[in-house]
Amino acid sequence: MQEENLFKPEAPQGGNRFFTFNLNTIPGLIALAGLIVLYILYFTGRQAENASAPVALQKSGKALSVVFVNLDSLNIHYEYVKVLRSDLEGTGKRLQTEVLSEQSALEKEAADFQRQVAGNSIPEEKAKGIYEGLMQKQQKLMEKKDRYTQQVAEQEMGMNLRLIDTVTNFLKRYNQKYGYDYIMGFKAGGEILISNDTLDITKDVLEAINKEYQARKK
Repeated sequence: MQEENLFKPEAPQGGNRFFTFNLNTIPGLIALAGLIVLYILYFTGRQAENASAPVALQKSGKALSVVFVNLDSLNIHYEYVKVLRSDLEGTGKRLQTEVLSEQSALEKEAADFQRQVAGNSIPEEKAKGIYEGLMQKQQKLMEKKDRYTQQVAEQEMGMNLRLIDTVTNFLKRYNQKYGYDYIMGFKAGGEILISNDTLDITKDVLEAINKEYQARKK
């Protein structure tokens, strides 16, 4: 039997090229993806008695109180974000390892098959059957890769929604004390190009939200 009578299995050439979760995009997605403007909170101007506003509001001197939170800092220093990112990366690596293991086994089968064909050690009909089996395995492996990639994307979306909900609800409680008219979100490359640092309440928000998170864990 001649080797040219058979098609060669299109075995993948490299593990990382064949199946890669792009985990480098996770920080951007987790960085409060839906919060280009973190959330616009409007209150009727009620301010709790005996509550002293941070220096941002004192210095603004405006009838309409507008402050902002730096989303890049929130993404780096909010402890809940770190937990969500770790969970997502763990899922991605686990699924990637599974598929890469199956891919390695398939590549070994393909290499063994090609050696048999080159040595004319199997009948042509049997070789065709083995080839078709290899192609089916490769197709199933590609489908699994796509399915797992979708699974990670759905987990990312769910985590983003959970994070948005957590931060929004926290800011509502936070704002009951200070009564800001607007709490905006600022991040490098976002829609807000320039900000007044005296309106930045990020440090105060981070301290409060991390303190609340630690209390929930207990």
